[in-house]
Formats: sequence, structure tokens, C-alpha cells
Amino acid sequence: MAEPRTSAQVPEPTQVPEPVEGTGTREARGPGASTGSATGAPGSATSVTPAPEPTQVPEPTQVPEPTQVPEPVDGTGTREARGPGASTGSATGARGSAAGASGSATGAPGSARLRIETGDDRVVATLDRPDVRNAIDQAMVDELHALCAELEADPRTLIVTGAGGIFAAGADIAQLRERTGDDARRGINATVFDRIRHLPMPVIAAVDGFALGGGAELAYAADIRLGTPRVRFGNPEPGLGIIAAAGASWRLPEIVGHARASELLLTARVIDADEALSWGLLSRVHEPDDLLPAAHAVADRIAANSVRATILTKRALLAPRADHPAIDGELQAELFDSADKRARMTAFLERKKK
Repeated sequence: MAEPRTSAQVPEPTQVPEPVEGTGTREARGPGASTGSATGAPGSATSVTPAPEPTQVPEPTQVPEPTQVPEPVDGTGTREARGPGASTGSATGARGSAAGASGSATGAPGSARLRIETGDDRVVATLDRPDVRNAIDQAMVDELHALCAELEADPRTLIVTGAGGIFAAGADIAQLRERTGDDARRGINATVFDRIRHLPMPVIAAVDGFALGGGAELAYAADIRLGTPRVRFGNPEPGLGIIAAAGASWRLPEIVGHARASELLLTARVIDADEALSWGLLSRVHEPDDLLPAAHAVADRIAANSVRATILTKRALLAPRADHPAIDGELQAELFDSADKRARMTAFLERKKK
């Protein structure tokens, strides 16, 4: 993996360029950006080199012109459905990764929207409709719900990525066009994305290429987002006569701040990897071949920690501000009385004696 570097001054994109090749791993800058790196637990097959101290990026002084986004997909070119075991594989190679258990989330013949790889401490879910740019349709939503049910019953870290060099270019417009006001009130995509957001263990979005509309909102639901130089984020929904109603209007301000979220959503422009990195929307940028190994390195670092402490840390992070600090004391009380806490602290003290 290439040595990390910080990105240059944030560009003012005026047009979505063709995907470009980057030259290394860069670290997020700006408020809330991570300064650590996922080095992985001992024995991990992949790791991320510690990055330099992030620098402050000044606020842009001029709002760029809206950029051109790809034409919406119509969701009509679906491939022949593939059942369990039809996975083409992914670059895992990390401790606890899913090397051979693959198939659909539901396990039913004819399910073709997700490619699932499972391991003891993590699951990799690949959005697998590359012929329609991984458009999120009802079948994919159903499979995501099935996957969430599994991870709620057996908590593990989830890595979400997309096939064919694209994360997801949005919802399936052919289906979206036919939805009614009653469908909007049901919150079809918002409900599954919220379920993903509240999974017990962390969710890592490994984003390559376009993450637009519902695809962007799926990425916003993750706890950690990694990307490549080819990443393009945007919410072009107003151009289609609708709003971004599956998480963008409340999650994006939490991630990048209200002013930046307003500019992105109200202009419907698309930002590139450098801007996403400087805003803190991405934690790191890796070359495409390094993206999944980097996600596994983060999962390795998570796996080295106490599962229960990780679950309760995420619960505290998602709690409303009014619940703090009372909720922190309650969660800590549970951990203080646990055998795992005593065993880990005893092992730490024993290591210090050597």
C-alpha cells in the first residue's frame, strides 16, 4: 500500500471529471476528521500506515456552479439472478474475513442484488447490479433488511461496497417514478438505511466511483467512510422533482455541518474525493486496489477491542445530546462490572511488568 499523504488545496469542481488515478492514501482533514489509522490487530494481513497531522482547510469563498451528474438509471437492465455461492470473490485477506462463505442475504434462489461474504467478526456486503450502476431497488432493500436481521441477532462489523467500480448511482428511477405519496410516508429507503445506521456493531462504507442519491444516503448511514480518488458524492434529487428524504437532510449536516450540507443539497452539485476528504465526509482515500484491504484493516482494529465495549460506544455516539452524561454512566457501569473488563485490565498490567 502506498505511503499516506495529505491532499492539496480543495478544488472547486465545476464538472464531474472522468475517474482519475490517485497516487496514495490521504487522511481526512477538517473538523471531526480522524487522526489515527487502522493498523489492524496482530496477525492481520492488511494495515494502514499512520498518517501525518491533519491540516485545517479554509472555508470555500465561492460556491461553484452545479456539476453534471450521470443520467438516472432506469433499472430495466437487470442481470440473470444468481443464487448462493455465485460470488466472484473480493480482496479480503484479513484476519476473520469471509474467504469462502458467500451468497445472497436471504439465501433464496433468484436473489441477485447483494453478494454476501461472512466471517466470524465481519460481513462484507457488495451491491451487485453493475449493469445498472448498482441502483437500489425494492429487491435490494429487502435483502438489506434480511442482512440487518442477521447482524442484529449476531452482531458483527459490516463492510458495504459496490461492484464494478461504482458504489451506487442512486435509487431505481423506474420504480421511484411509480411510487405514490403513501410510499413516501412508508420511507422505503429511509427505513432500511436507518436500520443499517443503528446496527449494533460499526458499519464501514468502502466507496468507489459514484455515490449519488440513495447511494450517497446509504454511505451517510455508515459509521466510517473510506473512498478512492474516483469518488463522486451528490444528491441530485431536486433535479428529478423530489427531495433527498432517506437521510441526507439530517445525517449530512451531522457529518459535514449545516452550511456545507445546505450548499450540497440545495444546489444538487457533485463533489469529488478531495472535497469529500476535506469536509470529513471521507476519513481516508486509497487507491482502488487498496480500498477493501483498508476497510478490512479498520475491521481488524475494531475486532481487537471488546465487542461489548464497541457496541456500547456506538450506542453512546448515537444517543441524543440530552441523554449525556447520564447514559455514559449507565453504559460504563455495565462494563465496570464485566469479567471482560477485569481480564483485559489484568492482562494490560501483566504486560507492563515484563
